[in-house]
Amino acid sequence: MRMTMIGCGHLGATHAASMAEIGHDVLGVDVDAAKIETLRSGRAWFHEPDLDEMLARHIASGRLRFTTDFAEAGEFGDVHFIGVATPGTDTGEYDLTQLFSAVSMLAGHLHRPCVIVGKSTVHAGTTSAVQELVRDLAPAGDAVEVVWNPEFLREGHAVQDTLRPDRIVIGVTSAEAERIIREAYAPITDAGVPLVVTDPVTCELVKGSANAFLAMKISFINAMGDLCEAAGGDVRLLADAIGLDPRIGRAFLDAGLGYGGGCLPKDGRAFAARARDLGADGAVALLSVVDDINAARRTRVVDLTTKAVGGDVAGTRIGVWGAAFKVGTDDIRDSPALDVATRLHAAGAALTIYDPMAIDTARAAHPELGYAQDPIAAARDADVLLVMTGWPEFRAINPQELGEVVARRVAIDTRAVLHDDWWAGADWTIHRLGRG
Repeated sequence: MRMTMIGCGHLGATHAASMAEIGHDVLGVDVDAAKIETLRSGRAWFHEPDLDEMLARHIASGRLRFTTDFAEAGEFGDVHFIGVATPGTDTGEYDLTQLFSAVSMLAGHLHRPCVIVGKSTVHAGTTSAVQELVRDLAPAGDAVEVVWNPEFLREGHAVQDTLRPDRIVIGVTSAEAERIIREAYAPITDAGVPLVVTDPVTCELVKGSANAFLAMKISFINAMGDLCEAAGGDVRLLADAIGLDPRIGRAFLDAGLGYGGGCLPKDGRAFAARARDLGADGAVALLSVVDDINAARRTRVVDLTTKAVGGDVAGTRIGVWGAAFKVGTDDIRDSPALDVATRLHAAGAALTIYDPMAIDTARAAHPELGYAQDPIAAARDADVLLVMTGWPEFRAINPQELGEVVARRVAIDTRAVLHDDWWAGADWTIHRLGRG
């Protein structure tokens, strides 16, 4: 099939390359000429395992191209995926400006029957609004059908999650649109991936619901962590025990600093905002508590750090391991690690941060903080060490050797990375969230 991918960010670039991988001819489109030039060279402008190799392979084969020309896109594609950003606003709702702008730029060039497939995360009712806009702007009019097909990518696993997802969900209003989308994904569904067909509104709600549930699990186990701290228990053992119940499951039951990134925080707030508009007060109350618990984790780490250095961080040196919001990415959007770091900096502490992937993005966003090129340098002369992202390399660092370069052998492990016996044997005091 001949497809376009409008918006070549993390979602769009990965989806474009993946569709070429399963045999389609794909044209990626973006208004950012610099990003398009980078993608034309066979590499992404962000870190994602296996993506650069796939981009280079299909650009070389001619199956994948990139452009800034919407007229070319309209002429080329029979299926047009839309994957532009829908950031959160101050009120918690999605900002759909980029979505409607992209559709407007494309629609005037649609002269024959085709399908527009929205992949961005949106409010319920967006498919209908986009369909009305297309009906007004596209020369082909009602021959252009809009459907929705949310993405469920995890950063650091985006290629795998596109080619072998847990499920594909589509929201359609006609049998013909369903047939076309089934054909587009046939190489994936033929391999056993389930395809769920719904109406557009239900489909639009799926992504927000999924992320709200995952956020709820994280906030739940963090609330249990607070209870364990107060009672003298261990939240890790508690999570192992309740996670064996198949109705609960162990995934997303790791207590710590909480969630961040470009999806869970934004989607939870947007879902709550939409629920408020619709009068679904129970959903609003639940999601608000989930968000409040998550925000409190960051404050908890600031308080623990302040206590660990004697009640005032001003003039202290703090080493920080981790800047990315999670392992496997250089993404620092709504990073809990950097949020804590900036709060401590504002209180007068001198911080030095190390992250194996996110140093450049962190430095660009927060030049006021200090940075190091290795974890030992970040910890040098530190009064306390904060472990903020659970990179595996941190587990291998020798605590005895590290103890020779720090001012005090004190660490706050927010991601349960450090091995208890090894570090305790090297005379380190380790503070953990969720342990008495």
